[in-house]
Amino acid sequence: MSQPQTQRMLDTRSPFTRADARCAHISTKVLLGRRFQKILYDVYISADVVVTADVRARAALHVAPAGAYISHLTAAELWGLPVTLDGNIHVSVVDQVDRLRRVGIKSHRDRPAAARTRRRGIPITTPEQTFIDLAATGLGLVDLVVLGDAMVKAELATISSLRESLDKWAGNGTRLAYRALSLVREGVDSPMETRTRLLIVLAGLPEPDVNLILRAPDGSWRLRFDLWYRDIKLLVEYDGRHHSESISQWERDIYRREELDQLGYRLIVVTSRGIHHDPERTLQRVRDALRDRGVKVRRQFKNDWRRHFATTV
Repeated sequence: MSQPQTQRMLDTRSPFTRADARCAHISTKVLLGRRFQKILYDVYISADVVVTADVRARAALHVAPAGAYISHLTAAELWGLPVTLDGNIHVSVVDQVDRLRRVGIKSHRDRPAAARTRRRGIPITTPEQTFIDLAATGLGLVDLVVLGDAMVKAELATISSLRESLDKWAGNGTRLAYRALSLVREGVDSPMETRTRLLIVLAGLPEPDVNLILRAPDGSWRLRFDLWYRDIKLLVEYDGRHHSESISQWERDIYRREELDQLGYRLIVVTSRGIHHDPERTLQRVRDALRDRGVKVRRQFKNDWRRHFATTV
């Protein structure tokens, strides 16, 4: 006579499989009912748990082979970095034969030299390794610099630590990663600030400095601007606000412009359209302002910027 199956305790607020549910004597009918929600194929969790990026990562690792870890776009997401996600959870596995094949999981082969750590208990590539991995899998130059700027701003990595990791890496992606790293700067506050700076640089115009803070006579913080040409008092600022903002904000902008005029600064404001839809016009504005301030600049822009910025109007 067969012995009854021993019931196992199951934490349903952590990802679990149907097999886990059976061992806990949770029927298929109950599992597929309102008490639980599906995260991935054959991976479930309590219905009252908010499915965050961490939860999805833990779900993928729950069905992954031993030694697997989060990498690539999902690693960047868990580190809180600005990337465009593809809907998959990216997991690296030790052995090619163990690669996960299921909807919602993108499996990569582990590289023995890949640096990894833990974040909130989740095995994951280090920020530096994530930067290298995304260069190797085709993340574009501009997006890679955005990633690097954000890492440095968040103090997840430094330019030196990124370079040290690259110097030790013998895999794919190093050429692109080195180029992107040469364009990473400290003190960058937003992805659009990075994009504005790279548009200027890739077109062959002089590179502006990052992050100007104008202070009041008592030394307190007064005004901050994204990009500036120090010697000629030319400012370039990305403004992502909508025109529907308050009249009081509009008035503050007028007073700020008047204050800049009194200090001898010229301000060029760049909008989202000026980066995503009409970047050439933005370049012309910056070039004309540089010329007006006595800077000798090239007549024709370098074509490099066209490979990274759309030109549709």
